Amino acid sequence: MDDLPDWFGPAVAEDYDRDDDVRFTAEHLALESAFLADLAGERGCALEFAVGTGRIALPLRERGVEVHGIDLSEAMVARLRSKTPDVPVVVGDFTSTRVQGVFDLVYLVFNTIGNVTSQNAQVATFVNAARHLRAGGRFVVETQVPGVARVAPGERFGVFRHDTRGVGYDEFDRVTQQMWSHHVALGEGGRGERRSVPFRYAWPAELDLMARLAGMHLQQRWAWWDRAAFTDTSTSHVSVWARPD
Repeated sequence: MDDLPDWFGPAVAEDYDRDDDVRFTAEHLALESAFLADLAGERGCALEFAVGTGRIALPLRERGVEVHGIDLSEAMVARLRSKTPDVPVVVGDFTSTRVQGVFDLVYLVFNTIGNVTSQNAQVATFVNAARHLRAGGRFVVETQVPGVARVAPGERFGVFRHDTRGVGYDEFDRVTQQMWSHHVALGEGGRGERRSVPFRYAWPAELDLMARLAGMHLQQRWAWWDRAAFTDTSTSHVSVWARPD
C-alpha cells in the first residue's frame, strides 16, 4: 500500500484557517467539539487522524479532553505547533502510523476519509483506528454522501460552488469510485488558478463493512453534528462505530 501524498503543503497551510466554510466558524466549532467531547467522556483521551492546524483539536482540548494527533503534512503541523505545544502530534500516514497509548475516541472529519484514494487504504484506516481504541471506544468519521448521486447518468461533473471568488466542481468516475475536487480561484483580471485534489468516494454501507472488518460496529449515524436524522436526502453523515466492550 502506497503512502498518502501530502496535498496540504506550505501554501495550503498558510491560508487554511481562513477558509470560509461554515466548519471554521466559532458556532460550528462549539457544536462539533461538544459532540466529540460527549463521546470522549469526562477527562477522556482522543486521537485525531489528520489533526492539521488544530481546527478541532484546540476547542476539544478546551473542553477538558486530552487530544493527540497524526498528520502527514509537516506544514500543517508547524501551524498547529505555532499555536500551542500542548497537542502531541506524530507526523505520518494515519492509515498505518501508531502512537503510544489507547484512546476513548479516534476521529477523522471534514471528508478526509476520501483523501485516502484506495479501498485497501481506507480499510487500513479503520483497522488503525481500532488498534488505538480501548474496549468500548468509538471511531467517528464525518464525510459527504457521495455527490455522484446528484449527477445525471452519463455526466461526470457537478458544480458545488460558483461565486465572484471562484468555481468549485467535482469530477466522478463511477467505475473506480475515484473523484477529483477542482477549485478555480479567480484573481486579478478574472484570471483563474485551478487546484485539483483526488478522492475516493465510499457509500455509508461500504464504510460500515470496513468497520466490521476492523472489529467495530455502527453505533450512531447522523446527518450533521447537531444530531439531525440521517435520511435518504442527507448530503453528509457523521458516523460513530464502537469497539466492543
